[in-house]
Amino acid sequence: MSQTTDDLAIREPPKVLVPVEVLEGESVSESLAAFLAPADVVVLGYHVLPEQTPTEQASMQFEERAQTAVDDLAAVFRDAGGDVETRVAFTHDRDQTVERVAADVGATAVLLPNPVGEVSDVLVPIRGVVDRERLADLVATLLADGDGEVTLWGLGSDEYDAEAAVEGARESLAERGLNVTRITTETSPADSPVHDIVSRSADFDVIVMGAGEESLWSVLFGGESERVAEGAVAPVLVVRDREP
Repeated sequence: MSQTTDDLAIREPPKVLVPVEVLEGESVSESLAAFLAPADVVVLGYHVLPEQTPTEQASMQFEERAQTAVDDLAAVFRDAGGDVETRVAFTHDRDQTVERVAADVGATAVLLPNPVGEVSDVLVPIRGVVDRERLADLVATLLADGDGEVTLWGLGSDEYDAEAAVEGARESLAERGLNVTRITTETSPADSPVHDIVSRSADFDVIVMGAGEESLWSVLFGGESERVAEGAVAPVLVVRDREP
């Protein structure tokens, strides 16, 4: 039996920042927009400029086209029933701009968009410090309006008790009213957790994980030559730490 967001005891309604390089044709599928629709969404249309190009010049030249593209993308979220606000930014540093806007709007999570069909299976890798309550609010909210399932996957080490972390996350989801029959838990040792997560991502529709996974953030969203996120990896929602 499907649940709805009205059935859940959410502590903090989640807000998701969706950064999209709109002038390069990047977008978000209707199915992913529908999955994110239960959360508040902020669409950030950005364009990375050459170092020598002043942002004021780019704004005068491209802002109207960028805003139109952002508005078109926002309409996809609204058609899916979501509440959306929009931002446009011209920047020399994508990562810095995304983090600045995320802090400004109080985003719970940041989306790293990748191609995806219908969303039903969500993977939550847990291998370090994560805001468990914030993660639970996000996952429970996104899974409420449907029959999707979540796998809580603890990646253990000699210094990290993955079983305790996974059990804590399961309890937090259950406290919010997410049916425990929709939650799978498992643990495994992980010598190379980034590789393990990326390798397994093709088996799931969306990955949700904590912002503390800096190495994965770098692999998925950074400017490295071998950008694992391109094409083969599912969309990733990075849950941000709360502001101090």
